[in-house]
Amino acid sequence: MDQQTRNLLQNATQRARRLLEAEITQQLGGTFDILEDGAVADMPGPHLTPDQALVRQRLVESVRHRAGGGDQKPKLAEAVGGYKREAAFTILNRFVALKMLETRDLLKQCISKGDQSSGFKEFTLLAPALAAFPDKGYRLYLECVFDELSVEVKILFDRHDPASLIWPRRQTLDDLLSILNDADLAGVWGVDETIGWVYQYFNSQEERRAMRDASQAPRNSRELAVRNQFFTPRYVVQFLVDNTLGRTWYEMRQGQTRLAGQCEYMVRRASEIFLAEGEAGPEEPKDQPDLSQEELLKQPVHIPFRPKKDPRDLKILDPASGSGHFLLYAFDLLLTIYEEAWNDSISSPAPSPGTPDFGELGRTGEGRGEGSPVFSGTGKTLRDDYPTESALKHAIPGLILRHNLHGIDIDPRCAQIAALALWMRAQRAFADFKLPRDSRPAIRKTNIVVAEPMPGETDLLDSFCATLNPPLLGQLLRYVFEKMTLAGEMGYLLKLDELLRDKIALAREQWIKAQTGGGADQHLLFGGVERRAGADQLRLDFTGITNESFWREVESRFRAALAGYAEHATLNERWRRKLFSDDAAAGLGLIDLELQRFDVILMNPPFGAGSSHAKRDFDRTYSRTKNDLYAAFIERGVHLLRAGGMLGAITSRTGFFLGSFRKWREEVLIREAPATVFADLGYGVLDSALVEVAAYCLQKKREVAA
Repeated sequence: MDQQTRNLLQNATQRARRLLEAEITQQLGGTFDILEDGAVADMPGPHLTPDQALVRQRLVESVRHRAGGGDQKPKLAEAVGGYKREAAFTILNRFVALKMLETRDLLKQCISKGDQSSGFKEFTLLAPALAAFPDKGYRLYLECVFDELSVEVKILFDRHDPASLIWPRRQTLDDLLSILNDADLAGVWGVDETIGWVYQYFNSQEERRAMRDASQAPRNSRELAVRNQFFTPRYVVQFLVDNTLGRTWYEMRQGQTRLAGQCEYMVRRASEIFLAEGEAGPEEPKDQPDLSQEELLKQPVHIPFRPKKDPRDLKILDPASGSGHFLLYAFDLLLTIYEEAWNDSISSPAPSPGTPDFGELGRTGEGRGEGSPVFSGTGKTLRDDYPTESALKHAIPGLILRHNLHGIDIDPRCAQIAALALWMRAQRAFADFKLPRDSRPAIRKTNIVVAEPMPGETDLLDSFCATLNPPLLGQLLRYVFEKMTLAGEMGYLLKLDELLRDKIALAREQWIKAQTGGGADQHLLFGGVERRAGADQLRLDFTGITNESFWREVESRFRAALAGYAEHATLNERWRRKLFSDDAAAGLGLIDLELQRFDVILMNPPFGAGSSHAKRDFDRTYSRTKNDLYAAFIERGVHLLRAGGMLGAITSRTGFFLGSFRKWREEVLIREAPATVFADLGYGVLDSALVEVAAYCLQKKREVAA
């Protein structure tokens, strides 16, 4: 997308934001008596219909929930502002999504011609009574479209979300559609990057400048997110993904992979020698001053053995995921990886006629004689689980989103946009596989989570914990809530795996003790617990219950209890409990990711100072890298890698020469994860960011604990 087109999109995004925020402000204050200064009328006005009174009650509870459950006017004012922004960007993101889905023929025309769109005309033929509605049923039709899409992209299209409580009135809706349907923007809706640019352009340069003028360091999680929204150029994404995920698979297959040609930025040496399992290569000479650079590049390089994995066991994380740009390109490579892994199970050098195959891959039999490894989740190979080409093609997009790609961000817009972008990428894969729309399996899971604190209503936490049995579950959950207070400011830097490790271990020991003692907690049996015959009686075997499996079971029980918490409430309490339950469940998603270890981590992390609110905890936790957020992101990423795992990042280049980064260079990069490739890119790479950057990849040493 060229600069002129981006300027048009930026202008449209800013106009749409101003339009929607003005509309939401007017409805909040003029209709529902919820003012920008935090003043909230005690009772609904007599002008409200019963339905509007219910909406108002939910709006008031949503604002108070954002304010931590209190009635302090400054916090309520901040919460009203936050609700206004969230409702505005949710509405905008939804309608941008409809434009992009129309262009891709994933949706019948619904907004490109307003209420003259062909999809709406077809809808009215099926329900002629809609003609009696003031808008001829256009809002009802759009809500039905949202409901259909929410089956697979719930985080964006869920009409039960608080951001859906306000619907733009007809003139505002017409004005919004006029902005999006401008002929000058016709070419942008078919471009995958468009949703990412809308994400970046929602916040203006003036807004960022005002934040920096008011405070050198971000004052809260929102300012931290807004100051660091810089779109990563495609070539940088390719360079980093090619040399991490691409390189990992390349080494697993000892060079026998289509990725060798597909990954145009993968750095390879002319004379790579792949070592066998258990084989040690000769010691590489450190200094060869008599050789030219060209001669040095031709010297043999011994590549340590990297065992194959089933592709479903490859885990990729972007801890500052934004619009999901890294994950989208990783999806491209994973399509090839899955196809090659499936063909890897063909044992004969030349497949017999009629054997399903995705192309020329693997026909020589090179690099795959040992067959395919099994997936840790099923104990079977990919071909065992999907024996036909058709079964595999139906499964691959969902498998990639369910097992491989993970993202974290402190900005809730990222979860909406990245989930949509990945879903659209999955649909494109189905289309490439020639699968008709009505035969594609639903994509119900994407692993994009928002890092935010647990809900702040202590009365609801007390009420919920009282429903948990045994009591140790409530004790553990209270500890989780306490430790996630700074999740919005620190995101994945919070080190939840370390903060919760001892508490989870203690809870596990208490539970086992209760089981063996025959106490009241005995009903809490896990699937992994077996009864084995002892000398005199049956006994329970707890050897399979590790801290990790214990937490997975506890988390599933938390989620099940949260799902029922709102359902069993009185009508007046149901919405409050829903808000509490939804936010608590989202927080559990962050913990789940931080307890995992990854093969590849990719990032364009924030840089500069962290949130002033979290400074004390940040400085204490990252004593080696506290001088800049990006250095801490790298340190944390190395910790979350498996041994031999790879990390790719684009950051400021200052860490490679300033004295204040010496510990980062010596203790993180050199000692734990040396660089494998490095590109010094300079200025002008990140849109509007006045910083010199470098793109580089690291590999965690195999002897460093994961």
